[in-house]
Amino acid sequence: MELRQIEYFIEVAKREHMTEAAVALHVAQSAVSRQIYNLEEELGVPLFIREGRKIKLTTIGYTFLTNMEQAMDIIDRSKRELAESLNPEKGTIRIGFPSSLASYILPKVISDFREIYPQAKFTLKQGSYRYLIDSVIKGNINMALIGPLPANEKKIHGETLFIENLVALLSESHPLALKKSLNLNELRGNPFILYPKGYVLRDIVMKACKLHGFEPEVAFEGKDTDAIKGLVAAGLGVTLIPEISLIDSLPRFTVRLPLDEPSVTRAVGVIIPTERELMPTEKLFYRFLRETFATLEGFQ
Repeated sequence: MELRQIEYFIEVAKREHMTEAAVALHVAQSAVSRQIYNLEEELGVPLFIREGRKIKLTTIGYTFLTNMEQAMDIIDRSKRELAESLNPEKGTIRIGFPSSLASYILPKVISDFREIYPQAKFTLKQGSYRYLIDSVIKGNINMALIGPLPANEKKIHGETLFIENLVALLSESHPLALKKSLNLNELRGNPFILYPKGYVLRDIVMKACKLHGFEPEVAFEGKDTDAIKGLVAAGLGVTLIPEISLIDSLPRFTVRLPLDEPSVTRAVGVIIPTERELMPTEKLFYRFLRETFATLEGFQ
């Protein structure tokens, strides 16, 4: 069994069409057909059912595809690891993040890291709390910035980087806008603008309000921080938002007010898998994150 045969098989299986697979592989259709025929002859089983120009996987073909995709992932990973071992400063970091860290934290750490390792590359994935956890477990990414750190997840290891405050964001026309700070209870009865259900920041806000004896009325939802800021700026409601997301981007027509005791906080950290090693370049970035946030003063 040759590596080229496996590559051709996977491409044909994905497209269910010899000609389309050949075009994608930049080879003649006859070469693809011959390699698939040779592979089936060697295995002694049909991998495809031919239906005119269309082909479909047999039952055993599906099983073989799953196994071969896993094998190719291992081969690709091994190639990357060998290349990065020779020069870890030129590798790729695959990292996920929530939208609340997209405007300042992530760009800042990437920029600072690339000042030291200018040839390092990044593959970025943005998503919800659960999506990031599952992506690290499944291997779609190898680390994620996340807050708070998940509990009772045996397949990931989490490390806190910093604790951040949530602050109130109001439109400048709001009756409370001229205050220097707020007690959370003062927002009782206001329409709230929050992330949709399933986003952990929504859960943090809902829990904090309930501890003060009220459940916020969610008037609007936004899937990213910029959308929530825009709705607040339009005077459609109030929100609680991570303070660090406003460092360089306080929207026009809004005011930011700190919350009096008790404060509302979240722990932001990084998660990595426990069942596989980080790639060499990712190890460099992971160490850089830990050292950078050892003192926030050096990061501001």
